[in-house]
Amino acid sequence: MIIDAHLHCSGKEKSAGILHALDHAGVDKAVLLAPFLGGGYSLQDRDAIKRANLYLAKLIKSDRDRLIGFGILNPAMESARNDLELIHDLGFGGLKLVPSGWYPYDDCAQPVYEQAAAWGMPILFHSGIYIDGISGRFCRPAFYEAIRCYPKLRVTLAHLGWPWTDEAVAVGLIDLINGVSPDASQFRFDISFGAPPIYRKEVLKKALAVLSPDLLQFGSDVILPSSGEQIKERMNEVYHLLDALEVGKEGRARIMGGTAAAWLKV
Repeated sequence: MIIDAHLHCSGKEKSAGILHALDHAGVDKAVLLAPFLGGGYSLQDRDAIKRANLYLAKLIKSDRDRLIGFGILNPAMESARNDLELIHDLGFGGLKLVPSGWYPYDDCAQPVYEQAAAWGMPILFHSGIYIDGISGRFCRPAFYEAIRCYPKLRVTLAHLGWPWTDEAVAVGLIDLINGVSPDASQFRFDISFGAPPIYRKEVLKKALAVLSPDLLQFGSDVILPSSGEQIKERMNEVYHLLDALEVGKEGRARIMGGTAAAWLKV
């Protein structure tokens, strides 16, 4: 099974087009993130957050087996609790959080973690430098150690935390040191690369050596709508890296679907 565990909605896509793109790329299931990167959507606007989550609910309705919705909210807003309850009521598979103006260890985020853990709701976090050029300082991997206060919570840190990839690997290593199995680990890491191409082989080599494929998962980070060709290109980039690093069939299967399947329980 191949799972793209990191696909951005823009508010311009259609369900049929997404499914066509997945078919073209050879992807079985995809995690779709409610739109927040433009087009009238924003993590700083309560009405836009609600509208984004309702939009995503309609988008995945046609095939909830293949299309796994991750809702959005901003823990620093007073509406965060209501937004989280709506995400749960909509039956989404998880939650996407981007620390921007708040740190992962801030008090405002703790009720979100507590409730997500109680519901068994996984969280995909942005980690590392952020596209707005001003929020990366909130997203360093070590800041996510606050997650360990909620042992039932299972999260993914996107982009291997680049440029703090060594820090991300260190965060992920703790459970392994303590004998926790990968699927029971609180942290896993998606390889939707924040790192520019010249860094990627070295970044992935270190992550594979320390964390193993069992804690790594594929995410294209493509912004929809897409014909599927861009998803396919990013998959091929990963395959070329895995070839260069001599990753075997079992490890490839884990990275391209198995890690995410265990995390999402699909």
